[in-house]
Amino acid sequence: MSERTFPGEHAQRHWLIDELHARQAPELPGPARATFLAILVDPADRQRELDHIGRLCAGVGASPPRPGMVQFTANVGGVTMQWEPHGEFSGLTFIAPGHGAEPFREPVSALLPQGWLSAYPGSTLVAAHAKLITEPGFVPDPATLDRHFAGNVVVGSNVGDGAGMAFTDFRLHEDGYSRFLLVNRHFTPRQAGRMLQRLFDIESYRMLALLALPVARRTAPRLDGLGDTLAELTAQIAQGEQGDEVLLPELTSLAARIERELAQTQFRFDACIAYREIVRARVAELRESRLPDHQPIDEFLSRRFGPAVARVDSVSTRLRSLSERVARASALLSTRVDIATESQNQKLLASMNRRAHQQLRLQQTVEGLSVAAITYYATGLVGYAAKGLHSLGLRVPPDEILLFALPVILVFVLLALRRAHRALESHGDESAGTGGPGLPGD
Repeated sequence: MSERTFPGEHAQRHWLIDELHARQAPELPGPARATFLAILVDPADRQRELDHIGRLCAGVGASPPRPGMVQFTANVGGVTMQWEPHGEFSGLTFIAPGHGAEPFREPVSALLPQGWLSAYPGSTLVAAHAKLITEPGFVPDPATLDRHFAGNVVVGSNVGDGAGMAFTDFRLHEDGYSRFLLVNRHFTPRQAGRMLQRLFDIESYRMLALLALPVARRTAPRLDGLGDTLAELTAQIAQGEQGDEVLLPELTSLAARIERELAQTQFRFDACIAYREIVRARVAELRESRLPDHQPIDEFLSRRFGPAVARVDSVSTRLRSLSERVARASALLSTRVDIATESQNQKLLASMNRRAHQQLRLQQTVEGLSVAAITYYATGLVGYAAKGLHSLGLRVPPDEILLFALPVILVFVLLALRRAHRALESHGDESAGTGGPGLPGD
């Protein structure tokens, strides 16, 4: 082996390369018959599914599938089994050579051990039998198609740019299976296998997409009621007759109901759109051309399948639109409530400001009275002292002492009051700069 000449590999490099080669179509070199099932399997039942397939393989000495495989192929008693686990379902294809003398009377499912299919975990969404006829010049006439499809209206076309023909009636027959007839004119074995796989994919993903239709039908009437409620609340918001504090809880409750609908339906609706795109891709890969007196598969699905998916898409779009509308209405109402709250706060601040001014004026009045009272009592004390000194022989009359002392006392009181104001202001500035009393930095 030659030496590797590139840096270390990414951990997922091989997995990413192998992903392109996963889900290989079987090779069909000659006439064959096939049975296909799409089974919805709960994630909790995946191990049971592996064990069930493992028991079938053990019975014929084949190796069982491993966890994490995206495709498993084994030969079980002359039948080629192909298992493909998908996100929501598992695809089981059983192929045997030859197609029997009578149409669909000897299906491949009858060759499996009795009871094995019926015991498979999960629920069957698609069950189909297919018959591959390998005759270059064979063109089925109406009588042949009637025998194969029990007289039902058949849709079909040339496929693979004329390399073959495909027919089906998209109906369930007495055994619970739908039917496909594939005519190989000049397919290669691999092309025949891919064409059969596309037909089964169309049936599987068509059914998976239509799982959303009953959900859409149940949801649509509820959307009508939710839309009417939203329109009424929006009108009340515009009129302003009811208080915003009354409308906001109602709007919030409506938003919760819409979000609940979204949570319960959007996975199914989104899956429907994704599956529709897969169906479209598989139909395009058929490369159809019209046969006389037959409706092509693409045309049939466009007229029947397309409107059903459009209904689902319409309900999904309405639901998302309701969610956006209620979000806009909630934002508008919340803005109005915020503005009203801000206005109330401004009025409260203005009222507090007026009260502060009133308290300041009252304080200034009280301070003026305090100055007069302090001056009065201080002058009285000086008067008592002057009288005492006068009785002790001081020649200056007490009234003259009081006359000169009064302005001095008044100035002293005013200066003391002013100094007290400055001290309070300085303390207030220090508190504001350090975050208030008791905080770090005081």
